[in-house]
Amino acid sequence: MLAGLAAAVLTSGGLVAAGTAQAMEEHPAAAPAARFAAHPAAVPAHALTGYWQNFNNGATVQKLKDVDDAYDIIAVSFADATDRPGAITFHLDPAVGYGSVDDFKADIKAKQAAGKSVIISVGGEKGAISVNDDASAKNFADSVDTLMDEYGFDGVDIDLENGLNATYMTQALKAVHAVHGDVVVTMAPQTVDMQSPQNEYFKTALGIKDFLTAVNMQYYNSGSMNGCDGKVYAQGSVDFLTSLACIQLENGLDPSQVGIGVPASDRAAGSGHVAPSVVNDALDCLTKGTGCGSFKPSKQYPGLRGAMTWSTNWDAASGNEFAHQVGAHVHGLP
Repeated sequence: MLAGLAAAVLTSGGLVAAGTAQAMEEHPAAAPAARFAAHPAAVPAHALTGYWQNFNNGATVQKLKDVDDAYDIIAVSFADATDRPGAITFHLDPAVGYGSVDDFKADIKAKQAAGKSVIISVGGEKGAISVNDDASAKNFADSVDTLMDEYGFDGVDIDLENGLNATYMTQALKAVHAVHGDVVVTMAPQTVDMQSPQNEYFKTALGIKDFLTAVNMQYYNSGSMNGCDGKVYAQGSVDFLTSLACIQLENGLDPSQVGIGVPASDRAAGSGHVAPSVVNDALDCLTKGTGCGSFKPSKQYPGLRGAMTWSTNWDAASGNEFAHQVGAHVHGLP
């Protein structure tokens, strides 16, 4: 997310340090029996995804238990790189107010008991994780498995904004799926990453289509882009959301794997924030053929997964407007 970084985060006043992370040792792999423990949460057919900030950048500071109940998938942002290529770990930032890591884990379990999925997000604008060969793919997969076992995460979100290698990221995610068969995998590519199925992000999504949960593309910090009809659409409009979603829907992804990602407020990103009503119109256009702008898809996609926002913290700072308005609309889709 341009609005949320692993090393630095964007505020209305510019970039600031994300805070000193609490040091934690990377945990060894859990015993095989623990790796196949069933998670209680199942992602609903229509889901709302929100990124939870493991840092304080001026948005409302939350613990996981404070995240609005409308969010079905909560992406903990972000994992940290290690000195092993491709490997990740997680450091709980003291700025979010947890007294202990065990309290954080307890909140994960409580959210799961309420039917939610809690996943670890990898990347952000400055995320320096590179998976580009067999060794780094194995390191990535092994470390994701370890974090899932240690913290109880339901899966992983791929938010690598500085490029990825489809061959090795696909290999890594398939390895995670082989160990955790119920893994939740989401992606948050930038608009430019999903303009063609030949792009590396798009190829990765298609490469794991048999278990991919959702691609929640970032329809912000983008500028104008080509829609699926070849016309150029301006960011911040219903047409932008629907015509770009159409590219994914018509080039191999199942509607259940496509979501619309937007900022929760105008402070949450540099550009691209739209009112909840615009998101809801786009959802209706794609699923029911109503609420469209000048672009009208040739067919409807009632199975569309839903919507995503950066972030639950910025949403809370705006009175949870996104959760209440878009969340209710998502959950009422056909």
